[in-house]
Amino acid sequence: MKTLYFRIVIQTILIMVLASVIAFLISNVYYHKVQKPHNGEKISKVAGEIVSLYEENPGQDIDAYLNHIAGLHYQMYLFNEQGEGTLYGEPFRDTTLDSDIISGVLNGKTYQGIANYNNGLFITGFFEDVLINSIGVPINVDGEKYALFVRPNIELQFGEFRFYLSVLLVLTLLLSFLFVIINTRFIVKPITKLTEATKRIADGNYSSKLNVTRSDEIGDLAKHFTKMTQSIQRLDDMRQEFVSNVSHEIQSPLASIQGFSQTLQSEELTKEQRNEYLSIIEKESRRMSLLSKQLLMLASLDKEDDALQRSSFDLAQQIRQVMFMLEWNWREKDMVIEMDLPSTVVSADEKLLNQVWTNLITNSIKYSESGSSIVIRLKKMGNFVEVMISDTGMGIPEEDLPYILDRFYKVDKVRNRSETGSGLGLSITKKMVELHGGTIEVQSELGKGTIFYIRLPLM
Repeated sequence: MKTLYFRIVIQTILIMVLASVIAFLISNVYYHKVQKPHNGEKISKVAGEIVSLYEENPGQDIDAYLNHIAGLHYQMYLFNEQGEGTLYGEPFRDTTLDSDIISGVLNGKTYQGIANYNNGLFITGFFEDVLINSIGVPINVDGEKYALFVRPNIELQFGEFRFYLSVLLVLTLLLSFLFVIINTRFIVKPITKLTEATKRIADGNYSSKLNVTRSDEIGDLAKHFTKMTQSIQRLDDMRQEFVSNVSHEIQSPLASIQGFSQTLQSEELTKEQRNEYLSIIEKESRRMSLLSKQLLMLASLDKEDDALQRSSFDLAQQIRQVMFMLEWNWREKDMVIEMDLPSTVVSADEKLLNQVWTNLITNSIKYSESGSSIVIRLKKMGNFVEVMISDTGMGIPEEDLPYILDRFYKVDKVRNRSETGSGLGLSITKKMVELHGGTIEVQSELGKGTIFYIRLPLM
């Protein structure tokens, strides 16, 4: 399997090579279209000046003159009318030249060999040391016609520069490859750490830390990955705690049912004892049934898919109906009920909110003494509606308040074991409120009572 590191290195090198080839081709096209004609024109002027300077001083020796010019890094070839040639300066690699070209120059034409030299796409043609790649001009020597072919000795001039250019190119490529490898390692290293961390998480190890301090996209990825790991760890802890709590909640009534069922097999029990044990078995069975229903409801709410079936209804009327349904419970304790419920229409899931009020008001009744009071108020707050449910019951210890809405959390310190539920009611209530985009807050003081604030969007 090819690693990301290997892929980035290879792709970067290929891009560099491809870019170099494209740049080389573009520069060659530019040379042929622009630079090549310009070079031919420039050397034509030089050749014309060489001829003019000699013809203005006809008394000087042509060989000495041309040798002197050749010493200025020029290559020249002089042809007479018989086609015989004389070399001045460095020798040409190839002196082949068509006789028609020589004749044309002898007859007064200028030969544009550099501009017309066909060497394909490559710029290196300008440096080809052949006679045909030169400029030919006519020259008069002692009354006789000659053809002088001139080109700069580019190879001599370019030799040292070519060596320098070659060294520069090699060093550039080597350093580029080195920097590509280093930079790629810098890019891939945190990704490798992420991969290793992912493997550890897959093995169930959520405690490993990812030390990536970069401020780019990879750094953001590492930060989000760390947050995700922490969330997964919390979820795993919650899952384990949930399984443990469910097991405990099921085991407790099962143990009671099993124990009393075995006791009922005894023939020595009185009728009153049998009825008492049967009552306990029935009570524990109801407790298991309630737990099962709450677990199913919680699982359904956790999915959140199509959980809400919204409709418009009067929230005040709904709360009054819940109080009417629970009338026997609060009248049995001779409780005082105070309600301030102005008509307020909301768009929500009527069934779920009915369960919210039932859970909260039932708790207020259950954990309040006889003769205590419950106050329920409803008021609009901008685009939200706030419902306050206050009781004067036994209250909740301060250290328990942050966890009172957690699943399976019970305040057993102050509440009678016979009154303790499954610990899921308030967590279900919280989930229902949050599904509506609302919030639930709790204020309580031990021995003085509890206040719940539920805020819901109107629409």
